[in-house]
Amino acid sequence: MLRWIVFVIIYLIMGFYTLQALKTATRFPWVYYAFMALSVLVLGNFIYQFNWSGDPGRVLSKPKSYAFGFLIAMLTFNFITILFLFSEDIFRFVSAVYSRLYGRDQEFGLPTRRRFLSLMAMGIAAVPFSALLYGMYRGKYNFKVLKYNLEFDDLPPSFDGYQITQISDIHSGSFDNRKKISYAIDLINLQQSDVILFTGDMVNNKSEEMRPWTGLFSKLDAPDGKYSILGNHDYGDYIPWPTEELKQENLEDLIKMQREMGFDLLLNESRYLKKGDDKLALIGVENWGRGGFKKAGDLAKASSNIDHDDFKILLSHDPSHWEDKVVTDEMHYHLTLSGHTHGMQFGIEIPGIVKWSPVKWRYKYWAGIYEEMGQYINVNRGFGFIGYPGRVGIWPEITVITLKKRPAA
Repeated sequence: MLRWIVFVIIYLIMGFYTLQALKTATRFPWVYYAFMALSVLVLGNFIYQFNWSGDPGRVLSKPKSYAFGFLIAMLTFNFITILFLFSEDIFRFVSAVYSRLYGRDQEFGLPTRRRFLSLMAMGIAAVPFSALLYGMYRGKYNFKVLKYNLEFDDLPPSFDGYQITQISDIHSGSFDNRKKISYAIDLINLQQSDVILFTGDMVNNKSEEMRPWTGLFSKLDAPDGKYSILGNHDYGDYIPWPTEELKQENLEDLIKMQREMGFDLLLNESRYLKKGDDKLALIGVENWGRGGFKKAGDLAKASSNIDHDDFKILLSHDPSHWEDKVVTDEMHYHLTLSGHTHGMQFGIEIPGIVKWSPVKWRYKYWAGIYEEMGQYINVNRGFGFIGYPGRVGIWPEITVITLKKRPAA
């Protein structure tokens, strides 16, 4: 309760400060009242959703997600406005003290300057505020197809030009627009890849979240099939269960559902993809994540039926597994496909110029292609979204990777 009281006080102080900037910038009272009403509505909805909505668990439901998203947008607007104007208040305070000490009668709080700074502060604050709202209503379904060509010395000749489509982190429990998801399914099929690989997190918490979407995802099609693994959210670890038996039933139902949709789910297992006399080893591990994340992945077990000299593609949900275990393994996994990070669903990416997200402070490998010790990993930015119900700058991703045999020197 104390934490909520402190939070509300801070929120109201920030809102009051921003209101002063509004009053300085405009003379229309309806603007003040609209801002105050919106601030109270956002705060009230947030408090209600997180205290009385009756939705347990650490993963946000759709109502909680939107309450959180609107709160973040409002706090961002207030924070940037305050940050921008605070330097002006400090200057005025220091100037007033200086005037008092040295007996100079000067006017340091010029209304025109204050109004100009208020307008500039709110103009700047409106950019991320608008971006966060855009991310909630359009950005989260702004699907992008990212294409890569990867060359290998030892790629079996028959697989030269072999095309893989990877998707990851569906998070079906967050979906709220069937038309957009249908469009994305068509976009995946339009790539006409040889195989489709899904790298975990089909749901947020429960298998039932996927049930309304099975018909759409059953339409995914590739000549060599579609394969999947489990992610940390698929185990149901983030909500309370009356019994362990019900939790296990939930997992078994999700496994069954994936197979009904046509996915070959790899649970610490391997398969061979074959073309003529050539073959690729496809290995799938259960979730293995650094820190408190589930460590059900067993790389040795998953690779027990393949040969050391096979060309290997590994599906492993969390890129920390590649960093901590895979890249140094004696088996040499040529290509690992991961997801999990979502690129934090927020960042700035301009190809060839900048690639940044706060998630890079936690994950060294957080989005795109990386290479270490002659081995590659692709970290997919995710198909869906969770928590903040949107995406800003880090768009939902469909990865298309074409394998190439490196020409002889």
